[in-house]
Amino acid sequence: MKKQILIVLLIGFALGCNSNKEEVKIDKGIESERIIRTIDNWNEGWDKKDVELAISDYSEDTDWTNAFGDRMKSKSELRELLKEIFAMDFVMEGTDNYQNDDVQFLTDDIALLRSTNIRTGQKWSDGTLMNDRYIHHLRVYQKINNEWKITDHMISQSQEKK
Repeated sequence: MKKQILIVLLIGFALGCNSNKEEVKIDKGIESERIIRTIDNWNEGWDKKDVELAISDYSEDTDWTNAFGDRMKSKSELRELLKEIFAMDFVMEGTDNYQNDDVQFLTDDIALLRSTNIRTGQKWSDGTLMNDRYIHHLRVYQKINNEWKITDHMISQSQEKK
């Protein structure tokens, strides 16, 4: 009998804890578009060599790692790295072709964006042409002050599959 009373009380307590909580629903279509637009800022920043535009959608404490293993643990560190990268003409050569944008919402204020960029026409430091680069991005977003900010960004590269 004591077990039954305890079970009833635990169930009642569990149900009572959630009774006042309203579930927030977001329009995932609209929010996905807002998130995907951040790639435009990144690309335009690269095209114009505008570091501030490229990092405009990153949180102050972002964690960013590129395909070469360079890890920046703040927006400030990322800013300094991009200043160096944007000064290297051979790195800046090439054309981006983003595809396969895939947004997944973990909660109403946390989302993942997976995307692929096929970069053509980039050169090595000696001026020779690179093969097309298949670059994969995984960005983690958090909605901060009603804006989607990138808190984590991991970049990886795969070789062309034949």
